[in-house]
Amino acid sequence: MDLILEKGSPADVSDRLDKEARCYKFMDELGLEYWRCDHPDANANTMEDCLKIDGILEAVVCKNLFLCNRQHTQFYLLMMPGEKVFKTKELSGQLGCSRLSFAEPEYMVKYLDIEPGSVSVLGLMNDKDNMVQLIVDKDVLEGEFVGCHPCVNTTSLKLKKDDIFGPLLEAMHHDYITVELVGE
Repeated sequence: MDLILEKGSPADVSDRLDKEARCYKFMDELGLEYWRCDHPDANANTMEDCLKIDGILEAVVCKNLFLCNRQHTQFYLLMMPGEKVFKTKELSGQLGCSRLSFAEPEYMVKYLDIEPGSVSVLGLMNDKDNMVQLIVDKDVLEGEFVGCHPCVNTTSLKLKKDDIFGPLLEAMHHDYITVELVGE
């Protein structure tokens, strides 16, 4: 798998899914600088593929988890470093809520227009009613760059952390809660 890091959106998005093209348009309209690595033959499904992609991005590549409460009335997008282990009890305690679990894929599609395996902070641009609360592990905020998907897992992006947690989230009308996960 030959990977190339290119600056900005593809010159032609006609062969891309609409949700991916909307991500590029959204970021371009905000004047954000970003880099893109297409990997259509490796959907970032195996750890081997992810490690190759991580190597070229040189960014904090996040584990993005879509969670909900037991009643399916509160939804959360958790961004945490990929190497940390997720423990439900640890996060639930910090948020002051009981028993979080992984949300059903239909909620992910409904609120973020994202399929499992493609979850990303960029999906919040589709959450016009603010049904999803962004939760960020403090270690994600320590790096200069963050890696994420443009709502599909056949491309990975490298964005400046300050752009994500500044103008991007502001334009999406979302804020975030910082947590400190030990993950051991």
